[in-house]
Amino acid sequence: MSATTESESAGKWIPLESNPEVFNFWAKKAGLVTSQAHFEDIYGLDDDMLAIVPRPVKAVVLLFPIDADGEARRAEEDSKIAREGQPKIDNTIFWVKQTISNACGTIGLIHALANSDVTFTPTSLLQKYIIQCENKTPLERAELLATTPLFADIHAESADSGQSAQTIDTDLHFTCFVEAPDADIRGAAQGAGISEGAKTDTKTSGMRLIELDGRRAGPVDHGECTDLLKDVANLVKARYMSASTSVYFNLMALTTAPQD
Repeated sequence: MSATTESESAGKWIPLESNPEVFNFWAKKAGLVTSQAHFEDIYGLDDDMLAIVPRPVKAVVLLFPIDADGEARRAEEDSKIAREGQPKIDNTIFWVKQTISNACGTIGLIHALANSDVTFTPTSLLQKYIIQCENKTPLERAELLATTPLFADIHAESADSGQSAQTIDTDLHFTCFVEAPDADIRGAAQGAGISEGAKTDTKTSGMRLIELDGRRAGPVDHGECTDLLKDVANLVKARYMSASTSVYFNLMALTTAPQD
């Protein structure tokens, strides 16, 4: 899906197909050690279908249709976040603003891989990019991506590897979900003091369900996370599918389970 603002130098990219083979192709080219992590299809959102997804799941990528109602809901949510903040969100989450039209597949891949404890080859494109992005703003990270030709090359090769006919115009968009420690736990790991409430909390998991969408104003905290795959499935059904008549939804899981 087109970004809110486009990088004039980068123009429009061909959308990626929502297909594990395409995503694994991109990930391997960018530097993921695919013998240790890979993408798999999620064939359904009921418990029986989720049970066949290899665990552990490190991230979930969702392809969904953009429509006016959904855009209005997301804008309202972003406004609320701007007013009230997100006090429990982890300050180390890696997020990139999308500024290239149709680059949401690459942005989703970066968000999934950079926020999971997966292994990259030491001199790979993605490893270097993550290191170079340290202390950069989301827009500066976007500019670095747009001015690194290898990202455009890998995206184009990956788009070519898909089975669907290529088209520039699409109303489909990728977003990504990961789990991350809440702010108190992350703060304690960084040497900061921890609140009394967090010290005595025995009821919550200490993990948050985070949505990473380059078209949004920033990461979105969707609340406590106890099981990433099931929590994403419930959220997608409640917030995405229930408000749409479209059938163009697809989900993939990044898993560190051995490949068959």
